[in-house]
Amino acid sequence: MENSDKPKIERNFRKERIGKVVSIAGNKSIVVLTERKVKYPKYNKFVTRSKKFMAHDEGNTAGLGDTVRIMETRPLSRRKRWRLVEIIERAK
Repeated sequence: MENSDKPKIERNFRKERIGKVVSIAGNKSIVVLTERKVKYPKYNKFVTRSKKFMAHDEGNTAGLGDTVRIMETRPLSRRKRWRLVEIIERAK
C-alpha cells in the first residue's frame, strides 16, 4: 500500500511568546512571564496584562532575568505545555 493515496495532513502553526524568565527553580523547567497591553474599553487607556507560562528547558541554559522565546508543544507534564526555543537576550 502506497502512502501517496492518503491525503497529506498539515500541522497547525504553533503559538510563540516572548517573555522574561522569573523562576529557574525546577530541573529542566523555567517560568516565563509575558506581558501584553490591552485597551480598557471604558476609559480608553492601555492596561498591562501578564501571564506566567511554565516551559521546558532541556539544557538548563536559561538564567533568571533572560528574555526568551517559547513555543507551544504537546503536554510534557501537568503544567508544562511550552518549550524554550531561543534565548533572545541574557540578563545583565
